[in-house]
Amino acid sequence: MDTDYENRIVAPEYSSGNDSEIEYQLRPHSLSDYIGQEKVKENLSIFIEAAKNRGESLDHVLLYGPPGLGKTTLAGIIANEMGVNFRLTSGPAIEKPKDLAALLTNLNEGDVLFIDEIHRMNRIVEEILYPAMEDNALDIIIGQGPSARSIRIDLPHFTLVGATTRAGQLSAPLRDRFGVVLRLELYSDEELARIVKRSAGILDVQMDDFGAMQIASRSRGTPRIANRLLKRARDFAQVLGNGVITDATANMALDKMEIDELGLDSIDRLMLTCMIKNYNGGPVGLETIAAAIGEEAVTIEDVYEPYLMQIGFLSRTPRGRCVTPAGYRHLGFEMPGQQQLF
Repeated sequence: MDTDYENRIVAPEYSSGNDSEIEYQLRPHSLSDYIGQEKVKENLSIFIEAAKNRGESLDHVLLYGPPGLGKTTLAGIIANEMGVNFRLTSGPAIEKPKDLAALLTNLNEGDVLFIDEIHRMNRIVEEILYPAMEDNALDIIIGQGPSARSIRIDLPHFTLVGATTRAGQLSAPLRDRFGVVLRLELYSDEELARIVKRSAGILDVQMDDFGAMQIASRSRGTPRIANRLLKRARDFAQVLGNGVITDATANMALDKMEIDELGLDSIDRLMLTCMIKNYNGGPVGLETIAAAIGEEAVTIEDVYEPYLMQIGFLSRTPRGRCVTPAGYRHLGFEMPGQQQLF
């Protein structure tokens, strides 16, 4: 079995095929339009207001949390609220020190430089970033051997906004240089319903509150997934309905896409069912699961397991993975008495 996990409709990662069409169109451009993340918004609005009152650049900001929650959107909002330019790049795209130097020397006073997946940045490049963040200066070595010399280039004041899904992989020296560190949390169903209603208005899609809540409840707490499901539900409503996304229409669309009421898709259910039927629910090793469902072990660990553990359907023990009682109940299996320990 060869699963194209990158194109799973419930995958929270950005997909150029699924998301590029409308994601920019649906992004809010001010804090007042940004739904959810109330604590982050409240603190950020204070930091931005204080920096503007002092006539200074905002301190460097680190945004971390699961993919699809709006880190890139929030970086764009910071630039809009500060009234400055927004420059976007990603950690893997900055391969050499000269790439970073080109970015930094082209910034204007106060600009926001956004580096997505900052934890994947080359360590040599990262060291060039330290004096830029602390002293607004760029140290460059010219020449080689005994004739090599260092020159310092002054940079305009700027705000670096870094985004990462793996804050633990950031080096301590880089993490310590961010003055503002904000964690984005998963959204509630009510917040996602408001996001879906807002997106439906922008896309000129008719939808009632019950349809919005049906989509929100199956979106894994992630706005990117909610907007993706909205697009597909719109298709079903237009072809098989009257063009309005109601509770029944949304339910039909999501059922046909094999996304259940908790947002699990066919692959999630296959993995849990395989563990229950073939291995009595566990404990079972990661490599064994991978071989049984025809997937890479790293894909299971990075893509499938996090959400199943988040909702309490899967647990990791020293002896391997186990399906929890909640996982058994959700799939309609009766749990053997001896497995209650897991």
